[in-house]
Amino acid sequence: MKFFPTTFSVSGLAAFRAGGSARPLTLLLLCGLAFAQEGAPAPASAPAPQGTPAQPSGQPPAQPAAPEGELPQATITLERTTRSNEKRTIEIVRQGTDETGISATCSPQDDEPDDAPTIVVYSESTSRGVRVTVDKNVIRAPLAIITKQQGGDGHIEMTAGTARYLEEAPEGKTDRLSRCEVEARPEVKSDTVNVTQGKTSLKGSKLVYDENDGVARISGPITFAREKLTGKSQRIDVDVEREVTTLVGAVEFRDGDRTSKAERVDYDDTRNVAILRGTPENLAETSTSKDTLRAETIRYNLDTGEAVVLRGEKPISGKFEDEESEAPAPAQDTP
Repeated sequence: MKFFPTTFSVSGLAAFRAGGSARPLTLLLLCGLAFAQEGAPAPASAPAPQGTPAQPSGQPPAQPAAPEGELPQATITLERTTRSNEKRTIEIVRQGTDETGISATCSPQDDEPDDAPTIVVYSESTSRGVRVTVDKNVIRAPLAIITKQQGGDGHIEMTAGTARYLEEAPEGKTDRLSRCEVEARPEVKSDTVNVTQGKTSLKGSKLVYDENDGVARISGPITFAREKLTGKSQRIDVDVEREVTTLVGAVEFRDGDRTSKAERVDYDDTRNVAILRGTPENLAETSTSKDTLRAETIRYNLDTGEAVVLRGEKPISGKFEDEESEAPAPAQDTP
């Protein structure tokens, strides 16, 4: 097993491995993949640490997390250039010790094409998990596998599961991670991908981000909570270019006596607003025991529970307790 000198380092995690035939890891900088460091670099000749072995269940029990400021940190920053030539940043951080996970970087091998990707595996078995920051969302999960394509921002998958170092490359296996003596065991489980946006906490089962469309999709079932508001949806889409987070598929909010439903909801906790979006055939709806409001687009205030129809949206209908029948409701002037 060889360790190659590089132009970056990660303190306390002598975990950047490459197979004996790997190219030097300085190629990572040519690919545009930035690595941050804290503290003194680990010596290049440090022995390879052993990761936490996979348990029979495929996922070891979560261990209590030590204070983050006392732990070594490995960081990757992926940068995306939008169509309007703006920069968007996705940061992936693993903070922990060799006993609670691994930080492994597997660079291209000599027999691979010049444009072969770099693969990075971060795992962290404590409740801290691996942290990914996308727009307003902080996302944590036990395992992240990042594929960095040259000339692009790359591909990320986050799930439950484990990763560990191997004593030697498995016989007969030719995939990159096996050649680098790293084993990753992703596991899709409900409520293991945790998303925080402001006051809102959301849970899903798997995150996949791809450079082809710049959207991070978190598979459901999604559950979420914000103070007295609770809800669910089928998935979450985080559009990195537009910086918009959308709850997708059979979205439902419950806020005291009020229930709101829509096919899609643009969700912005920092502005305390959710935009409920329906279709002409399946209108968005918000209702209490006393009133019902239906429209293609409804603006919902997450703090006050106030719901108004956006200007110009049709068809619009409302049903109120003091009226005998359903009648058109006036459009609101709120933008």
